[in-house]
Amino acid sequence: MNDKSVTIRPARRGDVPAIVAMLADDHLGRGRERLEDPLPAVYDQAFERVERDPNLTLVVAESEGRVVGCLQLAVLAGISSQGGLRGLLEDVRVAADCRSRGIGEHLVRWAVAEAKARGCNLVELLTHQTRTDAQRFYKRLGFTASHVGMTVRF
Repeated sequence: MNDKSVTIRPARRGDVPAIVAMLADDHLGRGRERLEDPLPAVYDQAFERVERDPNLTLVVAESEGRVVGCLQLAVLAGISSQGGLRGLLEDVRVAADCRSRGIGEHLVRWAVAEAKARGCNLVELLTHQTRTDAQRFYKRLGFTASHVGMTVRF
């Protein structure tokens, strides 16, 4: 992939259907998302909350006018690590027909640089235990398996 062919930019409201489609495009996402036309209002409401929060950044990767990837970066303040900020990557996705072209790497490297520029002293992420390809991808980019993630759903 040529970096000039993909632009990372803030997500816009009009990108929400493409983002939801990418989130729904796997065995886990199909059970979580509602890919309907029109999309349920909860997605626009969620976009508004993310857009208003200065600690959240939702970006898309765009190529030739098409949204082909997305990622959310959360900057979290805390007491641990001497009060250091941490970056949390979430919802990293690339459109199925655009994978293995370097778009995901471009997104993640952008997010790591952005977290560092915002003063974070680390970047972390969670990936589902069944996503072994994603785990290899993140390890290739320098992430290490350091924690065990746990979830309670309501």
